[in-house]
Amino acid sequence: MWAQKNRGSVWISTYTRNLQRQLDRELDRAYPDLRIKSRKVVVRKGRENLFCLLNFEEASTHLSMRRDDAVALGLVARWALASRDGDMVGGDFPAWLADLLGSTLTVDLTDTRGECIYGACRHYRRCFVERSIRRARRAEVVVANHALVMVQAATGADEATLPVRYVFDEGHQLFDAADDTFSLHLSGRETAELRRWLRGAEEGARQRRRGLRERAGELVQDDRAASGALDDALRFARSLPGPGWRPRLAADSALGPAEAFLALVRRQVYARARDADAAYSLEAEIRPPIPGLTEAAAALAEALALIAAPLQTLARALDARLDAEAETLETGTRQRIESLCRSIRRRATEPLAGWRAMLRSLAEERPPEYLDWLAVERIEGRETDVGFCRHWIDPMRPFAEVVLRPAHGALITSATLRDGTGDDDADWAAAESRTGVRHLPAAPVLSALPSPFDYSTDTRVLVIGDVTRDDLRQVAAAYRELFIAANGGALGLFTAISRLRAVHQAIAGPLEEAGLSLLAQHVDPLDVGTLIDIFRAEEDTCLLGTDAVRDGIDVPGRSLRLIVFDRVPWPRPTLLHRARRDAFGGRAYEEMLARLKLKQAYGRLIRRQGDRGVFVMLDRQLPTRLAGAFPEGVRVDRLGLAEAIAITKQMVSR
Repeated sequence: MWAQKNRGSVWISTYTRNLQRQLDRELDRAYPDLRIKSRKVVVRKGRENLFCLLNFEEASTHLSMRRDDAVALGLVARWALASRDGDMVGGDFPAWLADLLGSTLTVDLTDTRGECIYGACRHYRRCFVERSIRRARRAEVVVANHALVMVQAATGADEATLPVRYVFDEGHQLFDAADDTFSLHLSGRETAELRRWLRGAEEGARQRRRGLRERAGELVQDDRAASGALDDALRFARSLPGPGWRPRLAADSALGPAEAFLALVRRQVYARARDADAAYSLEAEIRPPIPGLTEAAAALAEALALIAAPLQTLARALDARLDAEAETLETGTRQRIESLCRSIRRRATEPLAGWRAMLRSLAEERPPEYLDWLAVERIEGRETDVGFCRHWIDPMRPFAEVVLRPAHGALITSATLRDGTGDDDADWAAAESRTGVRHLPAAPVLSALPSPFDYSTDTRVLVIGDVTRDDLRQVAAAYRELFIAANGGALGLFTAISRLRAVHQAIAGPLEEAGLSLLAQHVDPLDVGTLIDIFRAEEDTCLLGTDAVRDGIDVPGRSLRLIVFDRVPWPRPTLLHRARRDAFGGRAYEEMLARLKLKQAYGRLIRRQGDRGVFVMLDRQLPTRLAGAFPEGVRVDRLGLAEAIAITKQMVSR
């Protein structure tokens, strides 16, 4: 209504791609004529989600040598002709097609590598990315995600067209989204990606990878100083990790100052790890540094400065050309130069400046608003990255500064913003802290609306007291019997992927014998959105998942009538969590996080009038003080598994 009356634009931001799809569907009610909706509503996503026509063209040029690729590329071409917006990740591209044909000829055709040549591309006018950006400037409603909104505001991209009116749906996720957006990671993956962005394909890598010379060379070929700066930047970029950096770090045979520093980071993490063979990621405090780490940091800081200086010279030369040739410069060339200058700043000079500041802090005092630590990322025991991490202790400070403060208005909404302590002032204080509004000079307008649902009649909360949570055989048996008692329509939530997989392996066969299908995140080769769509469509299907499923699921009706949580979702005791625990109230902060997760999970059960369901916690150690996660009037019964099965049968049959 505001957009139509004021001929303006409102951006609706949510957390996950699945929720973007949900919002898009719900907007059919506001715009029942789909032709009008296509003009008035735009779904904005990052470049890494959208089909790149130039990548497709380059993949097609190799068909004479790789004829087997023709079927895959042909199917992708037919989809592109019919696609609404070219969204390959969570949009109208069939996710199962990527599983069938492989990612190289499907989802890898998106603009994932930041190599866009903008106006120099022959497909620029038809580009899905550019069309989405142009359409969003004229739309009444733009559906985006928290990450895109924050990155766009932080980088100041297209300042004249930045949105100034927001609705933040799933506002309880703003804290995590800001934590990701405003953090810095000086890691092997990030630095190797910067080298690839600058230098392009190296040592037999796929030639579709375009470096900075391919994107900028034509624009500076007549400027000797700019050409020299480009050459210097590409030469000095060799100091960053090159192809094969992971095995070199593991073998302690680093090449260059970046790999030398990361090798010492890795050594310090493993030296201080309590369980170096654990399957999960490892981390260590920075101080005291092991011998050589401070010196390696200083050497890397110098190497990064050598890369940054010519890039700044190049950006200034390109910017000066906009002024010097203002009278004769073609519009396409001007747009290309402006985009390239933004890319150099966002992808290179700003991260380089942040990394150098982090490296200097190894020998100096760390700013108190940050927490720094060293980490080795591992997935199922396989080492994937090594790095030096810096996060804001309170990431809502930069969010308030760069997103909320410049906005003309922002509505932040969620059913799980307030804590459930029973103290109304404390609960609102939690909401203001988790959304960043406490950092604004003006007080927010607070509004709490009563729920239209009768939770005490339509739901039961059961805490099982005779299942040992650390015995996965007992846990799996409980899931099996509860899922069968509900006859499907059951969602199993887990605090660890390993526990999810173990339970899936144990119950998949018995559920199949009972005529129930079982889907599982981290087991089935489908994205979360597709799994949830199947779960929504098939009433008797069961689904296992972690936080991504809990946060993104909206399944009204009988398709979701039972939720089983494996254990109390206490936060992991990481270094960052400990720092925030100390800053935000100690034990009360931990309990708030657990209550909010329980509240979010329980809230999945009742999505519309007529829904009914049972919420089961398989952890008898659920403290009574966490029961504030559930609505007033909802009874929390502590009983045995057999009683819970009987109650589940009774509730879902009514």
